[in-house]
Amino acid sequence: MTVLRTIRIVIALATLVAPLTASRLPAADSPPQLTPTASTHLSIDQVVDNLVRMNAQRARELLHSEATRVYRLIYRGFPGDRQAEMTVEATYDSPSSKEFKVTSQSGSKLILDRVFKRLLDSEKEAAQPAMSARTQLNRDNYNFELVGYEATAGGGQYLLSVSPKLKSKYVYRGKVWVDATDFAVTRIEAEPAQNPSFWTKKNEIHHEYTKVGAFWLPERNESVSYIRLGGSATLTIEYKNYRVTNARQTSAAPAASLAR
Repeated sequence: MTVLRTIRIVIALATLVAPLTASRLPAADSPPQLTPTASTHLSIDQVVDNLVRMNAQRARELLHSEATRVYRLIYRGFPGDRQAEMTVEATYDSPSSKEFKVTSQSGSKLILDRVFKRLLDSEKEAAQPAMSARTQLNRDNYNFELVGYEATAGGGQYLLSVSPKLKSKYVYRGKVWVDATDFAVTRIEAEPAQNPSFWTKKNEIHHEYTKVGAFWLPERNESVSYIRLGGSATLTIEYKNYRVTNARQTSAAPAASLAR
């Protein structure tokens, strides 16, 4: 999981707001019913220990991945609505190399140049070890509380409340769902620990992950910025057609389509 990438998305949205300006989301579904953690479930220390250990193991084993991403941004507000879409072929090579190829784009040139292309450039920077270490979901960067346990058909999830130890616009506070078998983050509902821009009064982050082979990878990201002068900017990123190579195989696994 790349926390810094998420926060940089929000920062990019905030950057867009200034030239556009110089809502509310639909009601969320009812939250799932959580049960208090029973003695048969793990403690918060055990959950976090397993999460950190398994994240490190998956990072070591993921040698190469390819995926198609579809970026969409819709701005509603003064002085007028704008929107844009960009499709990108993304390639990752261990330990920290990322490359992007834009295959199509349409809509507002301002969004394409000021948001989408800046996101791609900043993601390469965020993948570097020094930056990544400051934003990883671990005890060095975050405090954790165990909220409950959610039973699912796949075996259950732990719900954790997380807050950063140091306040920064590059870390977040909110809730994360952790798979009880693989100890991978499956969902995030959060906001930046520090408002990234004067132009935004509130920023929301919604992430969903899916299992591809042995790895849990992004499936859909949504970042919403509410503007001080009214209106909102909503950015979504959909991930599909993953191809992954890990340390236990010499060729890419069959593509897993995430198209909806």
